[in-house]
Amino acid sequence: MSALSNTESSEPTQPNNSSENLSAILDKSEGDIINNVQDDVVTDKGSDAPESPPSLGLMYGLSAGHGIKHFGQGALLVMIPSIRSTLGLGDIAIGGMSSAQSISSGIANIPAGILTDMFRKKIAWILLVSMLLVGTGYIIIGVSPVYWTLLIGVSIVGFGTSLWHAPAFGTLAARYPDRRGFAMAAHLTGAQIGNTTSPLVIGFLLAGTIGSWVVFSGVDWRWLAVIISIPMFMTGFVVIAKFKTAGAESKGDVSIGEYFSSAKKLLSNRGVLGMALLGALRGAIHNSFQVFLVIYMREELDYSDTFVGLHVALITMAGILSTPIMGNLSDRIGRRPVISFAMTSMTILIFLFLQFDSGLAMTALIAILGLFFFSVMPIINAAAMDMIDKGSEGSGTALMFSGGAVIGSLTPIAAGFINQENGFHGVIIFAGIIAAVGATLSLILPMRVKA
Repeated sequence: MSALSNTESSEPTQPNNSSENLSAILDKSEGDIINNVQDDVVTDKGSDAPESPPSLGLMYGLSAGHGIKHFGQGALLVMIPSIRSTLGLGDIAIGGMSSAQSISSGIANIPAGILTDMFRKKIAWILLVSMLLVGTGYIIIGVSPVYWTLLIGVSIVGFGTSLWHAPAFGTLAARYPDRRGFAMAAHLTGAQIGNTTSPLVIGFLLAGTIGSWVVFSGVDWRWLAVIISIPMFMTGFVVIAKFKTAGAESKGDVSIGEYFSSAKKLLSNRGVLGMALLGALRGAIHNSFQVFLVIYMREELDYSDTFVGLHVALITMAGILSTPIMGNLSDRIGRRPVISFAMTSMTILIFLFLQFDSGLAMTALIAILGLFFFSVMPIINAAAMDMIDKGSEGSGTALMFSGGAVIGSLTPIAAGFINQENGFHGVIIFAGIIAAVGATLSLILPMRVKA
C-alpha cells in the first residue's frame, strides 16, 4: 500500500482526466510500482513537486548492523589478557595480533572498494559476506590450539570487519549528500554503542563478577569466541533480508574500465590522500594506545576483567553523544574546525596519562578522551567524501581505511617493543607524538571550505 500511495502522490495532478490516470496506475504491474519506489526515494522526474528527502531507515539500519559488528570487534580487545595467559604470549606477540588484524583489514579494502563502486546495487550481499567472515573468524579463534592458528582467525575477523566499511560508508555518502557528516557520525555512533556494550558484557562473562560479588565462575574465552559468532551470522542474514535496496540511488553497475578511470583520478586527489593520512594517524593512536592500556590495567594495576571492561567501555561511551553532535556541527561550520579541535584535545589528554596513570583520575581521563577518540573519524571521512566525485564513494572509503591499515599494522608492533622496554609510559609518549603530528596536519591539509 505504501508503494502505491507514494507512486500516486508523485503523478501530476490532472483533474479533467482523473479516470484515465486511475486506469493507467492500476494497469501498472506491481513490479513496476515497487521499482519506482526505493526506500522512500521519489524518482519521478515528471513531477513539478520538490523531491522529498530520502528516508533515514537505511542509515539507522546500517548503523545498528555496524554496532553489532563492533560488539564482536570490541570483544577481542577485552579477551586479550585471557588469551595472553592461556597461550603464554609476550608483548610483541600481542602487538602482532593487532598488526595481523590491521594488515588483513587493509587488504580487504581493495576488493571492498572495487565491488562497492562496480556493483552498487549489490551492497547488501557484500555486507552479508562481511558478517559471515567475522563470525567464521571468531569460530577459528575459539578453537585455536596455537598462536599461528589464532592469527588466522584474527586476520579473518579483520578482513570481514573492514569489508563492511566501503559499501556502508560509501552508500551513506551517496544517499545523504546534504547530511553526509551526520550520516557518517550516526553510523559510527552505532559502532560506539557496540564498542561500549561489548567490553562490559564480555568483561562480566569472563570474570563472572561485579565488583566483589561473585555471580558465577566465568566463561572461558574460547567458548565466548564461538558464542560471539552467532549474532554476527544473524546480522548478515537480517541485512540481506531487509536492505536489498541499499545502493538504489546509483545509476547502475559500472565497467572495469570506468572503475579504474575514476580510481586513477582518486589517487591523484591530494585532498583525499591527505585525509587518508590523517585518518591513518588517528588509527595508529588507537591501535598503539588502547591495546596496551588494557594490558596495563590488567597486569600492572591488577584490575579484574569486569573493571577492565568498564574502562574500555568508557573510551567509547562519551562518544555515543559527542559523535552525532560533532558530525552535525561539521555540516554547519565546516570540517576543519571540528577535526583540529578534536585532534588537539586528543593530544593533550593522552599526555596527561603520564601524570594521571591510576585511580579515579585515570578513569575520568579515559572518559573525557572518549569524547574525541573515535568521534573524529567520521568527520575525517566526511571531509574526504566532500572531495570525491559521485560514484567513487566506495573506493574513497576503501582508500581512507587502507591508509589506516598500513600505518596501523606497524604501530602495534612498535608499541609492543616500547612497552617491553619502557612500560606503558613509553607507549603514552609514542601515541601522544602521533596525535600531535595529526593535530598539526589537520591545520594545513587541504579541505573543502564550507560555503
